[in-house]
Amino acid sequence: MTRCEFAYDDGAYVLGALAPAERAAYERHLGSCASCREAVAEIAVLPGLLGRLDPAGLEQILPPPAPPRVPALLDEARQRRRRERAADRRRTALTTLAAAGLALVVGVGTAVALPRPVDRSVPQGKPAPQVSMVAMRPVAAAGPVHADLGLTGTKWGTEVKMRCGYDARTSYGKAYPFRLVARGPNGATEQIGSWLAAPGDDLSFTGATRFTDAELVSVELQKADGTPLLTYAVP
Repeated sequence: MTRCEFAYDDGAYVLGALAPAERAAYERHLGSCASCREAVAEIAVLPGLLGRLDPAGLEQILPPPAPPRVPALLDEARQRRRRERAADRRRTALTTLAAAGLALVVGVGTAVALPRPVDRSVPQGKPAPQVSMVAMRPVAAAGPVHADLGLTGTKWGTEVKMRCGYDARTSYGKAYPFRLVARGPNGATEQIGSWLAAPGDDLSFTGATRFTDAELVSVELQKADGTPLLTYAVP
């Protein structure tokens, strides 16, 4: 069976490592490839998790950073992606994440993906309590998406569970990128996740934000250009 030529670009797309022309070509391809859309959805939560890393913490356990080599690293990543078209998709995604972690150490501000922290308030070995889901409200007129949210406060921030559906009939076209954004105190914002959906698609994922339940003001589902479609004001 012929393998999709874009099958290994999901990690680079989610992390923003594709050149503008490559990104545009990949987004056009996603409109007709359910396999690639599913791959993007599987790792869409990573940007939100990446944002929780404190670079100062890494400096205590890693050697002093080497001089910046960002241009060379990006060029090497692009060449490696072309050479490894036949390699396993998951290995390529993990390699891209490792490159992003190295970029943080050399000072470009990209975060490293870490395992989701364990909530010590929930006894280990016992099932976590059921999260209550609430519907997000349209910002203006009814749009092409609907979503439910569930928030769980922790010591390190807030865990966000989302179920989202993209209406089968919409004027947005075959596929469109969306993102989930947390709003905190003093106008601060943080992206929890982003994904690409085609009409009729459904998505469920769990992400996180550094804002605690006392700091979190609202959660917004936006178009790629930042236009809010749905919102949930935290009581």
